[in-house]
Amino acid sequence: YQPKEPRRTPRGIPDQAFNELFAALPSHRDRALVAFYISAGPRASELLGVSRDRVSPGDQTVGVIRKGSRALQWIPASSDAFVWLRLYQQQIRPQPLDGPDEPLWWTLRRPIRPLSYDAARMVFTRANETLGANWTLHDLRHSAAKRMVRDPKLSLTDVQWVLGHLHISTTEQYLEPAEGEVVANVLAHHARQAAEPVKPVMPAPGYRSEVLQTLLGPAALGGGPA
Repeated sequence: YQPKEPRRTPRGIPDQAFNELFAALPSHRDRALVAFYISAGPRASELLGVSRDRVSPGDQTVGVIRKGSRALQWIPASSDAFVWLRLYQQQIRPQPLDGPDEPLWWTLRRPIRPLSYDAARMVFTRANETLGANWTLHDLRHSAAKRMVRDPKLSLTDVQWVLGHLHISTTEQYLEPAEGEVVANVLAHHARQAAEPVKPVMPAPGYRSEVLQTLLGPAALGGGPA
């Protein structure tokens, strides 16, 4: 009998760390990319492969070619992502190539070329060096998934569809909190408990309050220090 190795919980980026990471991004293009990754949860290559005709700001969706099935799927993204995208598009005018089937993402340095996975990863590497962190593009997908499964108004099958998972069991792994999240939640629980005022203890019938104060101290009955 060979026991199975426990499945590792996908690593997500905590909200505060994400805010710091986003603030370290140097361009509208990079902010647009990260905003799409964190809100829609596409795989890195799926978003980088989007063409100009597969963006619909009015519907707030972006069309990605799914890994594996190669099917086109229009997935929803946040309004912020489309705002950053618009700022990026204004920044690089005139567009390198204006055809509808041309790439959406381009390098910022000349000669301008379609943005590759390695170039996008370097954006993250530079931000990590600034922050002393080691986040990856795929951590953004994990983070998007964790955010969605925490929303009680989204079903697990909703999240499965957005992420493009073939099996619901793949989506279920995001239900398990990471160790750091559990520790932070329990510490927050203790902090809330400590902040609650101590309720005074009412003496039971037959016990005089001054006797209990002598035995237990004034704090036990809600009194101040003697």
